Amino acid sequence: MTIRRIVPNLTTKSPESMAENSGFYGLLGFEEVMNMGWVTTLASPSNPTAQVSFLTHDATAPVIPDLSVEVEDVDAVYEQVRASGAEIVHDLRDEEWGVRRFFVRDPEGRVVNVLGHRGA
Repeated sequence: MTIRRIVPNLTTKSPESMAENSGFYGLLGFEEVMNMGWVTTLASPSNPTAQVSFLTHDATAPVIPDLSVEVEDVDAVYEQVRASGAEIVHDLRDEEWGVRRFFVRDPEGRVVNVLGHRGA
């Protein structure tokens, strides 16, 4: 099983707060790589897998996940997680912005967004 990256997802109050956070994390060297209005992702230009995301809500899911884990084969991970009996919070699905993902709750109650980029 290959993990491509892990991204902390930080809840923010408003789009204005996302802009403030982008400015602050820009001081640390991060640059915006995605902005969908409800989610903004910043990455290190020298190490693009070093990322942080800010969300006001999740456009297609019931909760904001605590972190995202991009994997090589999201379908295989989904089957393994489902077979383990872990709580699936958001079923496996293709999202319009090019990812296939599901949410699962870890043993401490955190919600993990497990995803893979379609066509990657």
